[in-house]
Amino acid sequence: MQKHTSFGAELLHRSLAGTDEAAQSLTHLSVINSRPASFADWPMWAPEELTTLYREFGIEKPWIHQSTAADHAFRGNHVALCTGTASGKSLAYQLPILTSMMNDPNSTALYLSPTKALGADQIRSVTSLLAAAGATPAGRPLFTHLQPCAYDGDTDPEIRQWARAHSRWIFTNPDMVHIGILSGHARWRQFFRHLRYIVVDEFHHYRGVFGSHTALVLRRLLRIARSAGADPVVIGASATMAQPAEALARLIGEPAVGVTEDGSPRGERTVALWEPDFLPAVTGENGAPVRRSAGAESARLLADFVVEGARTLCFQRSRRGVEVTARQARHLLAQTAPELVDKVAAYRAGYLADDRRRLEHAISEGELVGVATTNALELGVDISGLDAVIIGGYPGTVASFWQQAGRAGRQRTSGDSLVVLVARDDPLDTYLVHHPDALLSRPVEVTVTDPGNPYILRPHLLCAAAELPLRESEIEAWEAHDAVAALVADGMLKRRKAGWYVAAGLEPHADIDIRGGIGGQVLIVDTTTSQLLGTVDTGRAMSTVHPGALHIHQGESYVVDELDLDDGLALAHPEEPDWTTSARETTDIDITRIIDSRTYGELTVALVDVDVTHQVVGYLRTLLTGEVLDSVELDMPPQTLSTRAVMYTLTPEALDAVGVTAGRLPGALHAAEHAAIGMMPLVASCDRWDIGGLSTNLHPDTGLPTVFVYDGHLGGAGFADRGFAAFGTWIEATRDAVASCRCESGCPSCVQSPKCGNGNDPLDKDGALKVLNRLARGYLNT
Repeated sequence: MQKHTSFGAELLHRSLAGTDEAAQSLTHLSVINSRPASFADWPMWAPEELTTLYREFGIEKPWIHQSTAADHAFRGNHVALCTGTASGKSLAYQLPILTSMMNDPNSTALYLSPTKALGADQIRSVTSLLAAAGATPAGRPLFTHLQPCAYDGDTDPEIRQWARAHSRWIFTNPDMVHIGILSGHARWRQFFRHLRYIVVDEFHHYRGVFGSHTALVLRRLLRIARSAGADPVVIGASATMAQPAEALARLIGEPAVGVTEDGSPRGERTVALWEPDFLPAVTGENGAPVRRSAGAESARLLADFVVEGARTLCFQRSRRGVEVTARQARHLLAQTAPELVDKVAAYRAGYLADDRRRLEHAISEGELVGVATTNALELGVDISGLDAVIIGGYPGTVASFWQQAGRAGRQRTSGDSLVVLVARDDPLDTYLVHHPDALLSRPVEVTVTDPGNPYILRPHLLCAAAELPLRESEIEAWEAHDAVAALVADGMLKRRKAGWYVAAGLEPHADIDIRGGIGGQVLIVDTTTSQLLGTVDTGRAMSTVHPGALHIHQGESYVVDELDLDDGLALAHPEEPDWTTSARETTDIDITRIIDSRTYGELTVALVDVDVTHQVVGYLRTLLTGEVLDSVELDMPPQTLSTRAVMYTLTPEALDAVGVTAGRLPGALHAAEHAAIGMMPLVASCDRWDIGGLSTNLHPDTGLPTVFVYDGHLGGAGFADRGFAAFGTWIEATRDAVASCRCESGCPSCVQSPKCGNGNDPLDKDGALKVLNRLARGYLNT
């Protein structure tokens, strides 16, 4: 990586010409050099008719990683392919799949993707290839009755029925495998009997609770296929991931081979880091300064790039953010270049299928120049000719950052591109724009999954037993003896001679939402139309859909009128207020088990199981400028969450020695806790909303000043474990983030939290720095 004038730097300079240099907020600019291609020969086992077909599509030779991964899969090894965005991973799995389909007219394949857009894109790729396929020298078609077909929520019931009977290559997602295929696997027996390959595309996406659910779905899928007489090979593909072979092995429960040597060419990429400045005369909670929002800054950059003719994707973290950014960019263009207004649009999940396809076509064909999007376009949809990517807020993982960054520069003559990360008002974003090596030179995270979490494992064991009786060998392989014993004790599993069966009358598949939380679901309903807007797991309902809460659905705003936990309903009405809401709650923690602990003099760090008791006591309404409108009280019942936490204690003497006296303890520990929560995604693949915290100057279980950071999911999701394992790195980065922030006494970029149950009071930024310095010194110097 080196600094010099580049395509991206020139584009940025032209776009900002004439603006105030001080307002540009550029904190870092660097260039990643281009890279030439590295080719391999076609595998000896690949039919000549198939390689000729690829040559007709302009692929004279495969890149080295394509050939290597395809060869592993053909020889029967589960393989994890991890190379850069736009590196042609599709060919690596198409080659063995199409070869098997040419050699065996009955063989089948299953393709899984985390998004419908990616699945649809891959169907188009395969269909266009098959449309060009001719016949063998003997005159028979290259592919007999292959008929690739989507099988997801957009698929009509008639087409689903046809796909089960006739398609040899099904394109779907883990949700549909769980609820639509495994639950009725007897109807798929012919397909499963001949299943040769399972493709798990963009498998870095499967992390946390979603990843843990998906891991168990994949293990159940392999189990059903083998019961039908098949032994499928799993091919995992991901653009950005640490330890890909180990990650795929955790998902499927079996060893895999990793392929990481990337032979694809890459154009020059310029990376800019951008920190919006503080807004003059605007204050937020407790008088804290407020920065210009990442969305507003992104909209300005998007409009500037469109004026320069640069085809640009602008990623935002929420659907509402996407709509607002597109609207603001169009508004800016209406004032400066009205002929370009219709060249900007929004793209996000939640649109009707026809609207999505129309937008995807307009993006691919260049009819749109600027597009604001959620991560619906993060994954491998092939969009050629993009010049720039704007990322409105760090997307939570290094993997997602490079995934989004890689959308630009695809299939261009030069392949050169510009990537701009615009920091949100958040401690982690603040840290990264001031410590670029922590983003640009840091290895991609290891994905965090925990399929052994009993609260996730038990429902999947019920599903597995409903599909086929559970055998002792399977329980052993899944390390599920305790979970099975608990289900037997609850009367949900029954043991018979052939194994364990689900109790009569239970239909467990519908009780699992693999993208949701753990436990029951609350339905969010529009009272004016009776439309189902979505669901939220019961554990989060009181903090997200309490009476008065603002709920966003597909870009539309709703205000919750009533929450009925007994009936599992949140009733809301449409409204477009100029404020957002954030719950305020009290929290108590009881330590139930110490899993591991380390002592460094007056500092102790531990990994513990805890019971966290929450009670929502009110909520804040905050204007879109960041200014607090008012505080509203609520009377909600307490809830207890059994989960896992990383905690630390310091003696009062150690804290007093660094200037944190008894009177400063509450504010100092509270601020240090907030900052640490904001920085946890640096070491664990999580979002700050996946975790919570508590700080106290005297905890009854420790008798000392104590700070907890806990997983927000029943039984834990592995995040606290990562925080414990990487405690030194995590705390040192937290200290640096707080020190880097230019505010005087604390703001959302360092020690304020958008979900603080105590209204961000008390907070002592200087005291937090003293605590964090003491932690870093005590931990790193031992």
